Amino acid sequence: MIPVSTSAAPAAIGPYSQAIAAGGLLFVSGQLPIDPATGEFPSADAVDQMRQCLRNIAAIAEAAGASLSDVVKTTIYVTDLSRFAEINAGYAEAFAAPYPARATVEVAALPKGAAVEVDAILALKGAV
Repeated sequence: MIPVSTSAAPAAIGPYSQAIAAGGLLFVSGQLPIDPATGEFPSADAVDQMRQCLRNIAAIAEAAGASLSDVVKTTIYVTDLSRFAEINAGYAEAFAAPYPARATVEVAALPKGAAVEVDAILALKGAV
């Protein structure tokens, strides 16, 4: 297992790695919508938060020599599934066909009061 981290994404807020490379895959921990430059959410809006989560995943992917085009699976955690269509539109901005496999789950709460959190698995083309 090889830990992957970057200052271009928020530091882990607990005993976990931003990502781990293993077996040709990159496992990116759940990313909250924290802007690493400010340490804050971009806004309270769930769509803005989705976009920030994906920017954080993209930064971690880049640190491993990958990009969002290498994402094979995501899980989206939301606190209000009634916003799914809007959140889905924000998510779609980051990906092109063939789209990653995905699960979306409504949860009672997320760390720091976030409306959205996203984790990802990426296929790595080379060694990290």
